[in-house]
Amino acid sequence: MKLYFFLYFEFFKIGLFSLGGGYATLPFLYHMSEQYHWFSPVELTQMLAISSITPGPVGLNVATYAGFKTAGIIGSILATSAIMMPSYFMVVMISKMLKKFRNNFFVESALYALRPATAAMIGAVSIRLFKDCTIRSMALNSFSFAKITSFLDIKAIVLIICLFIFSFYYKRDPLIFLLIGAAAGIIMHIL
Repeated sequence: MKLYFFLYFEFFKIGLFSLGGGYATLPFLYHMSEQYHWFSPVELTQMLAISSITPGPVGLNVATYAGFKTAGIIGSILATSAIMMPSYFMVVMISKMLKKFRNNFFVESALYALRPATAAMIGAVSIRLFKDCTIRSMALNSFSFAKITSFLDIKAIVLIICLFIFSFYYKRDPLIFLLIGAAAGIIMHIL
């Protein structure tokens, strides 16, 4: 019962404070993995990958998956409902007050200030995801080329760089790049 309470509370907190979409929930999820050890950072990156290619909002999919991983079906229901509740109540309240405060200087300023904060949170998560996906957990006592190449996942780095470059030259749906990355990852894992 205690697990269910903490699971609901943590995902309610994530839903309340993560502004900017599903990827903005990731700093909270990393903190949760470090504090409660319900899932590892590597499992979190796997949850994110699966949640990105499944239909629906990424944050909601990650919450459902993390809740299931932590406490089964009841955990997934609790995590999903907890992450949605703050947004639901905020949308209801904001929609009722929107006409009244639409041109308010302070409201416009607060929303304008949230943009860079959200971008910074997503940037920090991107750096952490890059590190988790490309750097193997080994201690480097001395810096030699052989040790560095065994420490870094060169295939993953090359794949990330190639997909990053292709995304600039070929403006396609991000789902295509996710599918290409998934296929390349499966092929590289087999080889």
